[in-house]
Amino acid sequence: MHSMTKKSTKAPAKKSAAAKAPQREAAEVEQPAPVAEAGAGESTGGRGGKVAKTQLVEQVAQQSGLTKKQAGQAVDAAMEAIVDAIKQGQSVGLPGLGTLSVKATAARTGVRPGTSERIQIPAGRKVAFKVANTLKGALGGTGDAAAAQ
Repeated sequence: MHSMTKKSTKAPAKKSAAAKAPQREAAEVEQPAPVAEAGAGESTGGRGGKVAKTQLVEQVAQQSGLTKKQAGQAVDAAMEAIVDAIKQGQSVGLPGLGTLSVKATAARTGVRPGTSERIQIPAGRKVAFKVANTLKGALGGTGDAAAAQ
């Protein structure tokens, strides 16, 4: 009997403390989310959202016949190789998807929001992504992509 009493007294205390914060966060997040999903759904043919790493690993496992553990290791290795190449300043071509490359940014003057203070933004590097023409065509792109197919 004591174990049941302990469980019932401990569980509500943990749930109430943990449940209060996520409910507030969920309420804040859920209000703007339908607007974002509706916009994303329209542009992607009704399949808005994000593919998480676990979903990507599951798809790789299904399509390759690997176990989920092996597929996870393969996805991790591929991501690590891509990140390492980008860090070294190399471009990474992903056939059918596009090309990731590093571009230099020039130093420039910016304006701090709220204070209108002018600030100097130093030169740096950023990652650029150029979508493959085949993917543009598959998404219903216009112009050169549609003409290429």
